[in-house]
Amino acid sequence: MAKRTTLSWLYLNLCLISFLGFCNFTSIAEPASNNSFTVYSFTYPETRLNPYDWRYIRVDLPPWFSSLSIALDSDVDLDHGQIGKVGTVLKSTLPLICFRDGSLPLPDFSNKALNHLVLGSLSNGSVRAIEGVQNAEHCYPLEKRIVLKLTNEQITPGVWYVGLFNGIGALRTQSKMISRGSAYSFTANVSVEGCIASNFWGQFCNQTIESLSCSASDADFSSTADFAAHSYNGTVKDVVSCSSVGDSCHGDNETRVFFLEVSGMAEQFTISGTNIRLNGSLSFNNTDEAGDVVLMCYARYGAIALASMHDYSGDIRKGPLAVPLPRAGRWYVTIAPFNLTKRFDRVGDSTMRVCYSLAWQVAECPSGKAGFNCTWNMYTLQTVLRKNPSLPFESYYTPPDGKVSSGSANFPLQPLLSNSSVEGQLGISWTYFVLDIPRGAAGGNLHFRLKSDRKVGFEIYVRYGGLPSDNMWDYYYINKTKSSDGSMFFTLYNSSKEIVDFYILYAREGIWSFGLKHLNSTDGSLEQSTVSISLERCPKKCSAPHGLCKNFVDESGLTVYSYCSCDRTHGGIDCSIEIVSHQGHMWQSISLIGSNAAAILPAYWALRQKAFAEWVIFTASGISSALYHACDVGTWCALTFRVLQFMDFWLSFMAVVSTFVFMAAIDEASRRTIHAALSILTALMAITGATRSANIVLVIAIGATGLLVGWLIEFATKYRSLSCSAGFCFSIPYRFVSIISACVLPAYTEGTSSLLVSYM
Repeated sequence: MAKRTTLSWLYLNLCLISFLGFCNFTSIAEPASNNSFTVYSFTYPETRLNPYDWRYIRVDLPPWFSSLSIALDSDVDLDHGQIGKVGTVLKSTLPLICFRDGSLPLPDFSNKALNHLVLGSLSNGSVRAIEGVQNAEHCYPLEKRIVLKLTNEQITPGVWYVGLFNGIGALRTQSKMISRGSAYSFTANVSVEGCIASNFWGQFCNQTIESLSCSASDADFSSTADFAAHSYNGTVKDVVSCSSVGDSCHGDNETRVFFLEVSGMAEQFTISGTNIRLNGSLSFNNTDEAGDVVLMCYARYGAIALASMHDYSGDIRKGPLAVPLPRAGRWYVTIAPFNLTKRFDRVGDSTMRVCYSLAWQVAECPSGKAGFNCTWNMYTLQTVLRKNPSLPFESYYTPPDGKVSSGSANFPLQPLLSNSSVEGQLGISWTYFVLDIPRGAAGGNLHFRLKSDRKVGFEIYVRYGGLPSDNMWDYYYINKTKSSDGSMFFTLYNSSKEIVDFYILYAREGIWSFGLKHLNSTDGSLEQSTVSISLERCPKKCSAPHGLCKNFVDESGLTVYSYCSCDRTHGGIDCSIEIVSHQGHMWQSISLIGSNAAAILPAYWALRQKAFAEWVIFTASGISSALYHACDVGTWCALTFRVLQFMDFWLSFMAVVSTFVFMAAIDEASRRTIHAALSILTALMAITGATRSANIVLVIAIGATGLLVGWLIEFATKYRSLSCSAGFCFSIPYRFVSIISACVLPAYTEGTSSLLVSYM
């Protein structure tokens, strides 16, 4: 993975901030006829992925975006007929493309992720190709040509990541001197279209959307029958109530779309319909007359709510639609009447319309309180950066000043707990902790650790963007057998009756909430319970000393992510998977290094034949090969790996070539000439492509040809007077064979060495 300089990283950030994209930003000054324009467009240059290499692409979608287009070209060559047959292709070797909303995709964080790999084609260009991808990570086999267009009806605004992997699994992070496998290259074009105004939506920005908002003077803070300010044990809940000024009217199966901004950790918001009537005059007071008429309300977070894709729904003609503990951000509300003409077909009027007024309520708790009745304590944690320049964005979180006296990453729980005696639920209460992961830090891991001297009396629930509950969470932990362990991006470590320890891998940037449900909170053991919440660059510190945490900047230069670079015997996202045992590694090292003792036999033979040049080559070849393999297995490196690899292959080439030249019955002057020429050729081969496996078949054929040429030399020398004069016949075959030997024998040497390296 290439390293980026700090200057380059800052430059790319400044380019985006100044809306120059990736320095080839394009924008249309005048809006198109369909009310949309190009927000930005960029092209990734051709990038080569070696075996077990990967790249990330970040795409920022503003709230007013209309569509995202991705066109990717690569030189992969996969047999999709075999991919569809599970078990015929090893999934970990496939080149993949993965998508994830909010953070970096990580397809090999567990074996479960590999087993649930989606197999199929993604090149049909359909906007429904990855519908619902915002709910999880989706991976597909990479193809030569992929064209996707996703609209604001399918995906949410925010940050999206595309990951390209050339092989996944535990071997991806294992250190390897030689990565064997196929490499491929790719180029990508990304374009984001946006609407000229926030009240337009749809793929072509040809539909309107209305805002559900009101000023402080329009808001109703008074207590009414439906929208009241409630008080529980002296805690008053703030309720903002508003209603639309005009009426909304539309026909059967027609829709109107609204959006509502929810700020902070709200308790709930409610949408209700009032003054519902037909054609502005006929009321629905008579239930029998209304019959099957339905006024459906669909609510969805972050994207347009549809009948086929929504988070909450209900018939607001019968009652309000309540959304409990909503995530902070933009919610979309779609109203659609049904069965109008079916019920009133006696009128025979296809233009029949239903009219209504919308009312909405957002209930929020006062500062420091949370929960459905605003009875539980909530703390917004402060971020404390760790002073480690090699690990950017690494930090830990502590309660506000004055709450606890701890000056470290661990803080006591007892002073922060909520009162457990509320509404008759003795011994059960909630305490919430809210924290923020800054922009650009999505490549970090959220680490939670709770330790008690006795049995842990808590259930932990975690949620992004909103407060969690025991039936509304993203991740949870009750005990070792009941948790999110094994689910997407959740990893449990060393947990027991006294310790809860887990990571949320590559946590997305934004607001996260931890809810601690207290069980038997009157137990004195709570005084000895401590909690630490931190943002770490690598999980479990890469199981040191088995790995090192390394940083990398994504292709946009806007996200710093970290990964573990493991040693020769370990792999996995945290270097905790033992790929080669210590005993196996020891025997592997002994076998590889000791196998080079085979060079003693040809060296001894050359010495007996008084072929001193060949003796030097054979001896040096054996020694350099032993040093190279000692470095390759991680035992000891006498020189740099590149130098040792060159010496090993070059001297191996020369050893084979010298053998063929020595077997040919030619004079010493010609032999020295051929040696000089072949030394240059083999050196070029060793420095440019010594480990190429494509030459195996070719070098075997050339080697056999070299043997035949050697025999021809002897035959021509012995019988040169049969068909022509001795001088003429000796000259032509001799020179011809010398040229052939100089060109052919190095390739044979290369093939032999490649076979040995591939085998070892």
